[in-house]
Amino acid sequence: MSSGRRPEHMAPPEVFYNQDEARKYSQNSRMIEIQSQMSERAVELLSLPEDQPCFLLDVGCGSGLSGDYLTEEGHLWVGVDISTAMLDVALEREVEGDLIVGDMGQRLPFRPGTFDGCISISALQWLCNADKKSHSPPKRLYTFFSTLYSSLVRGARAVFQIYPENSEQLELITSQAMKAGFTGGMVVDYPNSTKAKKFFLCLFAGVSGVLPKGLGSETVDRGVANQVQFTGQRCRFKHMKGKSLKKSKDWVLEKKERRRRQGREVRADTKYTARQRKPHF
Repeated sequence: MSSGRRPEHMAPPEVFYNQDEARKYSQNSRMIEIQSQMSERAVELLSLPEDQPCFLLDVGCGSGLSGDYLTEEGHLWVGVDISTAMLDVALEREVEGDLIVGDMGQRLPFRPGTFDGCISISALQWLCNADKKSHSPPKRLYTFFSTLYSSLVRGARAVFQIYPENSEQLELITSQAMKAGFTGGMVVDYPNSTKAKKFFLCLFAGVSGVLPKGLGSETVDRGVANQVQFTGQRCRFKHMKGKSLKKSKDWVLEKKERRRRQGREVRADTKYTARQRKPHF
């Protein structure tokens, strides 16, 4: 956006994501590529059982781009979004998942233990805004997290890719997640990068797990965190600035290695990426 304003500052989500905006998510190849990449990473962070279809929740599912990736991976899914325009596009695209119109800040309408996991791409930060006089961001976040916690099977994970506005917003989000019973923390991919850097809130329901490492950890400067874990105390988020790494050699090698571990086909190394790879045990 030329104005540089964040979408959540311009209008409520059900207004901002109108028909024109929704169309971009089915026609803009760059948006589709980015959404697919972030969905792939979010599913990887879920650490689902291999070769086993799972029943997943996609919060802020929009036009169903993340759901497409879930379907490709063999999972069943339900998508929730407040924008009817986005869901209309998902219906036109004939996505495989079930779609529900809903405000995640009110409560999630699912029975306890329904889902094996949850992903959410670029949606959670919307709950930090008060679009109506009756809206209290802490209360809406707590309502969301508490009903999400209930809807997940014990031991499941929820992974949120978010665009935090500042460290205070991160603390607001994580404090309400903890209050609802979650443990976990923030995984930061490419923390030295201004463009490739991505924040993933990785939450554990009922069973504390080991927080995954952020990608690009080999190039992390001293004092730049690529993960922040919380269990029973509030955490501080600092050192979130850095240099651009996107499409760098490390970025390409990380992606190639992830695809190899997943058993996927990887293009042959070029002079740009060729180097001796360390064995993975």
